[in-house]
Amino acid sequence: MKGAAVFPGDKTLRVVADVPDRKLESPTGVKLRMLQVGICATDREIASCMFGTPPDGFNYLVLGHEGFAEVVEAGPEAGELQPGDLVVPTVRRPCEDPACMACVNDRPDFCVTGLYREHGIMGMHGFLREFVLGEARYMRKVPAAIRDVAVLVEPLTIAEKAFLQAERIQMRLPWNERGVLQGSQAVVLGAGPVGLLGAMALRLRGCAVTVYSRERKPDPRADITRAIGAKYVSAQDRTPEEMAAGIGNIDLIYEATGSSKLAFRMLNVLGRNGVLILTGVPGAHGPEAVDLGALITNMTLKNQCLLATVNAGNDAFDRAIADLGEFCTLWPDAVRGLITGRFTLEQFETPIRNAAGIKNIIEVAS
Repeated sequence: MKGAAVFPGDKTLRVVADVPDRKLESPTGVKLRMLQVGICATDREIASCMFGTPPDGFNYLVLGHEGFAEVVEAGPEAGELQPGDLVVPTVRRPCEDPACMACVNDRPDFCVTGLYREHGIMGMHGFLREFVLGEARYMRKVPAAIRDVAVLVEPLTIAEKAFLQAERIQMRLPWNERGVLQGSQAVVLGAGPVGLLGAMALRLRGCAVTVYSRERKPDPRADITRAIGAKYVSAQDRTPEEMAAGIGNIDLIYEATGSSKLAFRMLNVLGRNGVLILTGVPGAHGPEAVDLGALITNMTLKNQCLLATVNAGNDAFDRAIADLGEFCTLWPDAVRGLITGRFTLEQFETPIRNAAGIKNIIEVAS
């Protein structure tokens, strides 16, 4: 079986032809034929050997955690999943510590030991290969209506989990016991796939959205932003303070850039009772000066919350699948416009080495 892998020992990338292809043995298992895999900054960092851990016994790690697949075989106890079904596999698998309440309750995205495994990231081969075996409980069924964009589900789950948590946090407000975000003023930092999908999810929730990103208009990212009824502001044209001046009280900031400097600067413009959501992981950088006293004072006096989140559970995957269907109904061209590059498995190095466009995907099979 072929797969696209990184070899940390000699820091090389190549297609390997001998990835083990085991038979389905678990009664609750399924065998997947991978159709598409999305490429993101995490894949590029792993390919650069910044992090990433091969499975035990392997000197390479198959890449890819944004998968979309077709079930080709299902065990007798695989529930409703049948051959021909379309699925998105979740990424993280639980640790084996019986004291970890998160993993015991099938929420490894909140694992307390840090000993979880992740496809294409830590201790498990990724989805950038022809076939994958897995347990049915880790597969989320996808309707055929969103087949052409279903590879966007996993990056959308980042926003979905974040907003599910933000809704719970905002239940703290006495007048908002249901935690609804409808009517909120929201700012999205970054117009990459995670940022734009987050903007779509916020628009679907009835928020007024401003996307703040580096690229100047005209740009496809700005076009997509306008198409969903949001406002686009370039960081080259306005400072965060200038951007925020015309918005009013900013209730929520969704950070999808990985820029720690920008993220903490945005606390200065976050409104009263607001929530700053961090999803990006900053790359290598030197020390950055932060006035912690002023930051804490400002957050305290304004009743602000800082939320950091990573990975996602089944609830976020299911919500992402449902919301992506809504996106396709409301803004079909904008959603499809997110995918700007398609490559074969043999061409996988091109999008890994070059981040051009908005979202690049690998067509593993047709």
